[in-house]
Formats: sequence, structure tokens, C-alpha cells
Amino acid sequence: MDDFDKTNRKARRAAEARGEMTDRRFLEIADKFIDVANRENQAVNATDLHMAFLYAAARYNAHVAKNVLEVDEHEPYVTEMLKSYQEMLRNHLADPSI
Repeated sequence: MDDFDKTNRKARRAAEARGEMTDRRFLEIADKFIDVANRENQAVNATDLHMAFLYAAARYNAHVAKNVLEVDEHEPYVTEMLKSYQEMLRNHLADPSI
């Protein structure tokens, strides 16, 4: 392992220790949600399950907007969230490994 990798690992660990969201931590958290979906998919059709997850994401994002970020103007927040979701969905649909 070269010094650059060691520096990056140290910086990532320091950022995570400060409670900052790193790319690695972001993906670990996302994977936990995917694991829940995969477990639920054993008893619930994926066509029903994906809508439940979308509903939960919308509800949680509304909570964050209203109670954490204290967003007064909802429409700009909705527009930004839609753009983020569209980009993520398009990227995943284009991913041949899925």
C-alpha cells in the first residue's frame, strides 16, 4: 500500500470519527437498507415492496426537511430531491451489474 492510500484511509477514518459522511459510510448505510429490502422480499412481492420503500423515503425526507432543515419553501426542496432521485435511478438503471 502506498503512502497516498494510507493518507486517504487516515483522512476517511478521521472524518468518520467526527461523524462526517464519507463515501464509504454512505454506501454502507445504503447497503443496510438494501439488506432490509432483500429480507422483506422473501415474503413481499418486489412490486409492492419498492413502493413501500419509496413511501418511507418520502416520509423520512419530509421529516428532515420540516424538522431538521426547517425548510420553509417546500417546492424548491421537492424539486432538488426529485433531481437527486432521478440521477440516482438513471445511474442504477444504466449499471450492468444490477
